[in-house]
Amino acid sequence: MQITAESLTPEATYRLLSGVVVPRPIAWITTLNEDGVVNLAPFSCFTFVSNKPPMLGVNIGRKRGARKDTGANIHAMREFVVNIGHSGQLHAIHESSVEHAPDVSEAELLGLATAPGTTVRTPRLRDAPVAMECRLDRVIEFGTTGAEFIVGEITMFHLRDSLYRDGKVQTKELDPVCRIGGPNYATLGEIVTLRAVPQTAKAEMP
Repeated sequence: MQITAESLTPEATYRLLSGVVVPRPIAWITTLNEDGVVNLAPFSCFTFVSNKPPMLGVNIGRKRGARKDTGANIHAMREFVVNIGHSGQLHAIHESSVEHAPDVSEAELLGLATAPGTTVRTPRLRDAPVAMECRLDRVIEFGTTGAEFIVGEITMFHLRDSLYRDGKVQTKELDPVCRIGGPNYATLGEIVTLRAVPQTAKAEMP
C-alpha cells in the first residue's frame, strides 16, 4: 500500500502517525492558568532534547485553531511540570484527556492530590513517581495546523526514593505506561537486556 501524504487530512495523518510512531511515552503535564486553576493533560509526542542543561520537548497541537489549555497556560505563565504516571494511574491519565473549560481543574475533578512546586509556581501531582519542574525555554511552530514544539528547561527533579539507585532510575519499578494509537495504551512488558556497548563520555561544548 502507498499513501500520498498530501492526500491525507490532518486527522487522517494523525491517526496514521500515532499508530506507527509507537510506543510513545506520556508527559502528564500540570500547568496553572492566570486565575490559579491547575490544568492536567497527557501528551505523548514527548521526548528529552538536551542533557546539559536538561530539557524536555513536547508537541502540543490546537483545537479548531485555538491553543489547548496546556499550551495557553505555558505561554502565559512560562512554566509547567511534567509528571510521569505509573500503570496504576492509567485510568486517571486517560480521563485527564477529556476536554473541559479552562476554569475546570482536571486534577481536582479526578481527585488527584497535588504538591507545591519547588522552583516553579505550578504544582506537581503528589502521587506521581516522577515529576520534573520546567521553565519555558522556547516554542517552535511546525506545519499548517498551528502545532507547537514546546521546550522547557528542567529546574527540579522529584523522584520516589526507591526508584533512584546508583545514579539510575529503576525503570521496571517506575512501571510507566505508553500510548499507542487511539485509546490504546501499553506497559513495559518483557525487558530484554543485551550487552553494554562502550560509549564516549558526554561533555559540554567549549
